[in-house]
Amino acid sequence: MIGLSVIIVNYNVRQFVLQTLHSIYQSQLDGLSIEVVVVDNNSSDGSVEAIRDHFPQTTIIANKNNPGFSKGNNQGIGISKGEFVLLLNPDTVLEEYTLAMSVARMKAESDIGAL
Repeated sequence: MIGLSVIIVNYNVRQFVLQTLHSIYQSQLDGLSIEVVVVDNNSSDGSVEAIRDHFPQTTIIANKNNPGFSKGNNQGIGISKGEFVLLLNPDTVLEEYTLAMSVARMKAESDIGAL
């Protein structure tokens, strides 16, 4: 079972999204299984190709147009399989234990709906 789905909407921020993905895949997960979905809104900066080359384990939705940030998030959520979903901006660099600690907190306190 996938514990966490990380959804990133990208548009022409190749270098930033690569840094973000690097920080995700370098995270200490403490047994947490994750999936990462990048929804690309028709970038023209080589983002999709770079993600495929550097992070082939990432699921990519390559839109043929730019439907916007909200729809992109909804597309990613629509195919996600995780118990929890994290909507992450493409210019975010995570600390080492952010993902594992966040999911542990959500599991420990069932009255938390969003973190």
